Amino acid sequence: MATLGAARAMAMTGRGCARVPIDHDHLARYTFGNRELEIEVLNLFAEQSPAYLGNMREARTEKDWRDAAHTLKGSARAVGALLIAELAERAEALRTSTDMVAKAATIDALAYAIEEAKTYIASLEIEF
Repeated sequence: MATLGAARAMAMTGRGCARVPIDHDHLARYTFGNRELEIEVLNLFAEQSPAYLGNMREARTEKDWRDAAHTLKGSARAVGALLIAELAERAEALRTSTDMVAKAATIDALAYAIEEAKTYIASLEIEF
């Protein structure tokens, strides 16, 4: 089973510093710089992303796993949560894998990255 330390390592950059969980330039292209809309979209992502992760954890078939990972990937890309999108893409590629350790490590990394993004998004509301 993957450790939280391994999950954290996957959620870090090569220099060992955590990335900002949201690419605001990316998001601003879709919200036309509307800060209120950005906060609304990010809050929706923060609310829904744990459910997508839960669907991955509960997946009984390759299709269930792929659908949950694919949905999370698309949702993350839409809001500029690029690390989460990257990890979800890795998860999607594991759909046919029988390597349960790799799947568990990916889920752990996603869980850590999602929590990091949720904390970051909550801090944005305070600044707004």
